[in-house]
Formats: sequence, C-alpha cells, structure tokens
Amino acid sequence: MYTNFVYTSLVKNITFSADEHVIEQAREAARDQHTTLNEAFREWLQEYAGRERRAREFDALMERLKYFSVDRKYSRDEMNER
Repeated sequence: MYTNFVYTSLVKNITFSADEHVIEQAREAARDQHTTLNEAFREWLQEYAGRERRAREFDALMERLKYFSVDRKYSRDEMNER
C-alpha cells in the first residue's frame, strides 16, 4: 500500500528529539491506526495550534449565552421532543 501526499501550501521539515523507546511506541500506535507517525504528528500539530482559537470561540459562546435562562424544569419527554 502506498500513500501519496499532495500539499497545497508550503511544507517545512522540523526535527524533534525523543527517547527511542517512545518513538517506537508512537510508530506502533500509528501503524495500529493505519497511518504514519508523520501524519499523526501533523494532525496533532493542527489540533494543538487551534486550541487558543477554540477556547476563544467557546468563551464568546458562553458570553452570548449568559443571559439565557430556563423558566422551569422540563420533563425528560419535553427535553426529548423534536
């Protein structure tokens, strides 16, 4: 099985140092997920880079919802009505 990557933007190579045993465990975990360590790292990096934005979006949502209140306690059937 071969994987072809097509990049639509500039990609940079980076180098990290880690314990050899941890790297092998990570490679095995990636294999179990039918991916490569490189691809798993790219996904993690995107997730990591987006944390602050998602936190700001969550805070903004909570700010918009702070004036919302429920006038009474709803029954299970009422909450599940569609």
